[in-house]
Amino acid sequence: MDSKTASQTYRVSAYNTSKLSENKIHDDTVARKFGFSGGLVPGVDVMAYMMHLPVEKWGRDFLERGLIEARFVKPVYDGETAELTGRETGNGLTIELHSRGELCATGTASLPASVPDFAIADYQQVAAVAERRPVGPSSYEQGKWLGTIPRDWSGDAAKEYLTDIRETDPIYLREGLGHPGLLPRVMNKVLVDNAILGPWIHVGTRMQLLSAGKIGDELTARAKVTGNYDKKGHRFVELDALVVANGTTPLAHCWHIAIYQPREQAAA
Repeated sequence: MDSKTASQTYRVSAYNTSKLSENKIHDDTVARKFGFSGGLVPGVDVMAYMMHLPVEKWGRDFLERGLIEARFVKPVYDGETAELTGRETGNGLTIELHSRGELCATGTASLPASVPDFAIADYQQVAAVAERRPVGPSSYEQGKWLGTIPRDWSGDAAKEYLTDIRETDPIYLREGLGHPGLLPRVMNKVLVDNAILGPWIHVGTRMQLLSAGKIGDELTARAKVTGNYDKKGHRFVELDALVVANGTTPLAHCWHIAIYQPREQAAA
């Protein structure tokens, strides 16, 4: 995009990648019990749609040191068109995602002058629990360190992921780079790998990229629980984490917020 252009637009036909996942908030029948019209497109995929705009603007520089924040205001549904707008501000981009005529997600993106310093040694490496148990008060205790089962997206899996999130930018396959939308997915796995959850909702992420990931990197998270609280009957958890490639390279510093027990379930 030309630097003099005031705004960018991007349209995506949203796709629910998690219809068959353990999290039944993505299942049409269960989601309707929580007041939604159908199964929710995962917030991590909505965030991946939003990342298209800063990558279009800054290219690989954004993948190496960009900062992005996303908040999910209303659901995005399978098959609906997601219309994204990125408007230039003094610090970067203000991003909005509309669907069905409603504002569904908001965010900001910017390009810091340099990569911030994060010491990997400050983030404890622990394994995911050996045996998951139903989520309870001790699952995400404040101050607790949580790990993840290592994952990678290589070869066909990397291509399928780009197809699933409707990504059209050729930079990923051309340069062998992992899409940064995979990193919030790993943050979700912090929750999933350490407890058996009912329906739950990812509500926001702030992510400072530290290095461009590569297709096939083995990804893990080193996460500390920084918040666990009740708000309007929902149980929230907040995480502060590094997502690490191959056990050695920090790819992103993430702040991740989720409702791990929505109101109906918490009451039950």
